[in-house]
Amino acid sequence: MNERQSKKRIEELRAQVEYHAKKYYDEDKPEISDFEYDMLMVELRNLEKKFPQFSSKNSLTQKVGGHVKEGFKKVTHEVPLQSLQDVFSIEEVIDYVNKINEKSKENEIKNNKYIVETKIDGLSAALEYKNGKFVRGATRGNGLIGEDVTENIKTIKTIPMELKENIDITVRGEIFISKSNFEKMNQERQENEEELFANARNAAAGSLRQLDSKITAKRPLDIYIFNVQKIEGKEFNSHFKELEYLDKLGFNVNPVRIPCNSIKDIIEAIEKIGNDRENLTFGIDGAVIKVDDLKFREILGTTAKTPRWAIAYKYPPEKKETKLKDIVCQVGRTGVITPMAILEPIKVAGSTISKTTLHNEDFIKQKELKIGDTVVIQKAGDVIPEIVEVKKGKRTGEEISFKMPKVCPVCGAEAIREEGEAAIRCTGIECPAKLQRNLVHFVSKEAMDIDGLGESIITQLLDKGLIKNIADIYTLKFEDIASLKKNGKKFAQNLIDSINKSKNNDLYKLITALGIRHVGSKASKILAKKYKNIDSLMQATTEDLGRIDDIGPIVAKSIREFFIQDQTIDLIQKLKKSGVNTENLEEESLDNRFEGKTFVLTGSLKKYTRQEASDIIEKFGGKTSSTVSKRTSYVLAGEEAGSKLTKAENLGVEIISEEQFDEMIKL
Repeated sequence: MNERQSKKRIEELRAQVEYHAKKYYDEDKPEISDFEYDMLMVELRNLEKKFPQFSSKNSLTQKVGGHVKEGFKKVTHEVPLQSLQDVFSIEEVIDYVNKINEKSKENEIKNNKYIVETKIDGLSAALEYKNGKFVRGATRGNGLIGEDVTENIKTIKTIPMELKENIDITVRGEIFISKSNFEKMNQERQENEEELFANARNAAAGSLRQLDSKITAKRPLDIYIFNVQKIEGKEFNSHFKELEYLDKLGFNVNPVRIPCNSIKDIIEAIEKIGNDRENLTFGIDGAVIKVDDLKFREILGTTAKTPRWAIAYKYPPEKKETKLKDIVCQVGRTGVITPMAILEPIKVAGSTISKTTLHNEDFIKQKELKIGDTVVIQKAGDVIPEIVEVKKGKRTGEEISFKMPKVCPVCGAEAIREEGEAAIRCTGIECPAKLQRNLVHFVSKEAMDIDGLGESIITQLLDKGLIKNIADIYTLKFEDIASLKKNGKKFAQNLIDSINKSKNNDLYKLITALGIRHVGSKASKILAKKYKNIDSLMQATTEDLGRIDDIGPIVAKSIREFFIQDQTIDLIQKLKKSGVNTENLEEESLDNRFEGKTFVLTGSLKKYTRQEASDIIEKFGGKTSSTVSKRTSYVLAGEEAGSKLTKAENLGVEIISEEQFDEMIKL
């Protein structure tokens, strides 16, 4: 590679690593694996070393990736939170230790020791304490300036709010999500049709960097402290002793820290961590080799990006070949049908893998997978097994192509894939796989509003076989409900009363409760007003539905496909038989004072809930929207109104208070 080619390649690599660093650090949505990113950095670093005339202080080889997210206050780190130099072979580790040992001799450092620790796969943060009390938490950011995430940090149960000594100290730790909690989170997200987290590190980073600390509080974040950044009134010579002191203060300290006296000890420690990594409850992406003597660390110093007294050894991702024996389909709680690979059992990264998700139809096509193929398995982030390659050269001709089912494998209802979506889903409302979720939605406040019939009670009713479909709610007996709780007679009577009351709900509540895809309470009101009863709605064609304002072709198709299903027809008949109202009860309003007007609600209203305010607006012929635009007529702003209020001010949209709204709706 000549000089001109090298310059071009360096520029290409810098653009690539900048892009992927932004995805990783700032957006928490990586598009390539850590190993692939590391290899880009290694190539860039080697080229910059070979051609120093093209080096730049703005290269990510010279600085820490990451920026401060908009919405957070900036925090300047008194002691920079640097990153580590990565190495990828034992030979590089030996070379590094030999150089450090030479430096120790030059500086007459006797008995130079090392500590080998796990490199936890998470998000680095600094915790600051004054007089033993927690005062501030900040992310690493670019190493010099981070984000103030104090309120979010307070939600992490393993972070002490008060230490066992009244001391001023700043420590550094790694915030992470355990392997088991990460798997649970992704399972729940898959069931709720939410985008899966790419890995545990990005799940932790995305959770900590939420602008709303209530969201962070719901995430299972944990932390291990691994360094003292600054301490007042105490002095240590040994990093190992420092960590022992942090233990005594009440910190959750990195549990894997192995003292080493020689290169042999270091290599054994790296191998031990590598062999034990599968048994660790948290994910790691390497082993860190640190000089133990803190005064010697000062002599060694740092570069702009990395300390010279530590390096990180990165374990290569383990890949194994196995057979794809079969592809079976599972149905999630939302009806999404997910293909699952059944594999010839193979041990990868310490655990036996016999199955893994194939995500969707597009993934199978992209990989050109066939049943009977020889495939390469890798563990993503040491947690999730995945198929990374098909060995097409090993095909015998007996392999079988796979096609996604046209009907649900659980209930036999039609399985459809909507335009623009990767998922194929079951359309059956009585599908056993979807039943619990459908029941929870059916009884919810915005739907049939059956007070007392929460998720835990529904689970008990299902477990005891007291309900097997949605309509069974209306055949529940007093004694069956009473048996669910000690002294449950009062509860049973209240629930029976609430169930009976729901029979008299307006039609739009029933339409909402049916959980038709893309149809919420707003569309349900439009449909109820247009068709007057459920029978007319069930007979409406896709073309008729598509001509209705605010419905459109996609929603129209979804409604039509829902109502032609045998399971839907069966459920409606059962609900009618149970006495559930299927007629529109709302009288036509003669007062259309808000006709042609669009309202956006923001902030907390004192007198009304959001739904109540929306109902009033719609009653007077108006519309509500969730976004502010030039077409917005009014923004009804309550207390603590946020970005919508700011946008309305910038666009010149009229902003009204709750008191002004009251005046507008007076008869």
